[in-house]
Amino acid sequence: MAEIERMTITLPSDMAAVVKGAVEGGDYASSSEVVREALRDWKMKRALQLQELASLKADIDRGLSDVTEGRVKEFDKAKIIERGRKLLAVAARNYRRPCSQTERIPARIS
Repeated sequence: MAEIERMTITLPSDMAAVVKGAVEGGDYASSSEVVREALRDWKMKRALQLQELASLKADIDRGLSDVTEGRVKEFDKAKIIERGRKLLAVAARNYRRPCSQTERIPARIS
């Protein structure tokens, strides 16, 4: 097991209530367990964000290289904007789509 270090944290009252509720509801054995899981989730989310950022930077570098090397062609700004709006609309619909029963994550059993 990893070395444990004791820390004291300060949370806004609404966040503290969520942590306490998770423990009182039996989902977690302690407040520390809630915070540890939240940090694990944050680390995973942050790693994905950094990967996406690196990918975006690589795409930008490729685009700049194409411009420098003269590998560009005329483009229709209106078509690009319209395509972007369509992609955003699809992403927004998918984001708001409710989960089906089979997609729901079961409650954690302590």
